[in-house]
Amino acid sequence: MVGVTRGYRVFQLVNGFVLTLVVLVTLFPFVNIVARSFSGEQEIRSGQVSIWPKGFNLTTYERVMSDAMFWTNYRNTVFYTVVATAIALVLTTCYAYVLSKRNLKGRGLLVGIAVFTMFFNGGLIPNYVLVSSLGLRNTLWAIVLPNAISVFNLLVMKAFFESLPVELEEAAAVDGTGTYGTLLRIVLPLSKAVLATMLLFYAVSFWNSWFAGFLYMDRQELFPVTVYLRNLIAGATSGTDNTATSEAALQIAASIQAVTIVLIMLPIMLVYPFIQRYFVSGVMLGAVKG
Repeated sequence: MVGVTRGYRVFQLVNGFVLTLVVLVTLFPFVNIVARSFSGEQEIRSGQVSIWPKGFNLTTYERVMSDAMFWTNYRNTVFYTVVATAIALVLTTCYAYVLSKRNLKGRGLLVGIAVFTMFFNGGLIPNYVLVSSLGLRNTLWAIVLPNAISVFNLLVMKAFFESLPVELEEAAAVDGTGTYGTLLRIVLPLSKAVLATMLLFYAVSFWNSWFAGFLYMDRQELFPVTVYLRNLIAGATSGTDNTATSEAALQIAASIQAVTIVLIMLPIMLVYPFIQRYFVSGVMLGAVKG
């Protein structure tokens, strides 16, 4: 066995130092946001908060989490995310599987239509008119259908399906398995990594989405939680919150953005560790050609 050279050891030390520095730089904004969410108004405004809370205060958390509408909108977001992610995953998988067939007539046209939408769209007003004319406003479908397929995710899944051995599907066809049976019994069991990756991509996208709910929902009880928190930020920072004392209002105005970020990202952070092991392999499998 060849011994480790001095140059390689130096490389390992430098590489470890640089990666550690990158991790610390990446983590600092996140830790700072969490610290600000638990800090007092004066300490936040004077810039004393770094990585540890100062003037520990839970006023903003209490204000947000004591509101029944917050939990209603949070429940809406969970429901919207689950349904939208399931529909998007089914549609993207079916479309990508079709496009992965090189002998498909019109394949180039279908790929071109999908790629075209990455660079051009109808615009905000035509989209709004279309959704309204279809009677989708104030419904789940206004959030789900306009974003049901991400072309980037579609192309990643298409590349992954193309990388699977054709012989597997040919053997299934010889055994009398149809197209849907091949997809369900052969292809999908081999695609757990890319499916988990697409699940994470879609779930994060729908969870963080606020503009569709803001645009297409008129009733407050239908808002996703992101719209609720957006309105709370707007009210707190403009000083229009007349339901709280002046001291509490100042505290909320100072920390509302940090509290909002923490409340929004917490569920995704809890789910991510269970999917993370599939994440890198899922994206790479869709990009590497064998």
